[in-house]
Amino acid sequence: MTYSGDVRPGGPSDVRVLDEVEIRKASVGPMDNNAYLVTCRRTGAQLLVDAAADPERLLALVREGAASARLDGIVTTHRHPDHLSALASVVAVTGAPLLAGAPDADAVAAAADRPVQRRLQDGDTIAVGHAVLEVIALRGHTPGSIALVYREPEHVDQADAVAGRAHLFTGDSLFPGGVGATGNDRARFDQLFLDVTERIFDRFDDTAWVYPGHGPDTTLGAERPQLDAWQARGW
Repeated sequence: MTYSGDVRPGGPSDVRVLDEVEIRKASVGPMDNNAYLVTCRRTGAQLLVDAAADPERLLALVREGAASARLDGIVTTHRHPDHLSALASVVAVTGAPLLAGAPDADAVAAAADRPVQRRLQDGDTIAVGHAVLEVIALRGHTPGSIALVYREPEHVDQADAVAGRAHLFTGDSLFPGGVGATGNDRARFDQLFLDVTERIFDRFDDTAWVYPGHGPDTTLGAERPQLDAWQARGW
């Protein structure tokens, strides 16, 4: 089946099979949080993005990628409680190391009741087996909000693959229809809008796929025509 990104709490995962990785999306919890699992197809290494809620469902998601429940890391895109309420439980079972944007890392560590092993900065990379994801800092929703980007290789064979396409896991910093909430604070909005514009829209083409922290997916091509309107309205 073709990946759509349409998932609901209590429902099945949606799975995208690419040449190097598989990407699984599940919705968890009362706020319809998205959790993502990136699995290296060659090595079985796995990275969970946002242990948001419902630890049993997240552990099942991990087992969907690897029957052994292998988990090589958990990235928290930002420090808000709805994105890390299952973190302590999932890490207690898996022992996976924690990764978070440096300015949000103390709050993430407190929620998990254990240290964050990697305090991520803009431009850092995360290896998931043979796949590499880059960290993009997107300041504004929280000081340490981050996105992750994975690029497909230049030569692809899978039916759903696009050579060189970027896949962006944006947390609550970029959604269909706008950037993340900034508390009616114009300075925070301006910072987030600048980061999203310069570090995402100016860098990646319209094929780039966006996997947000809540709700349906989108592409940069679908959102790019709205940038001026977002800036004018200030949210």
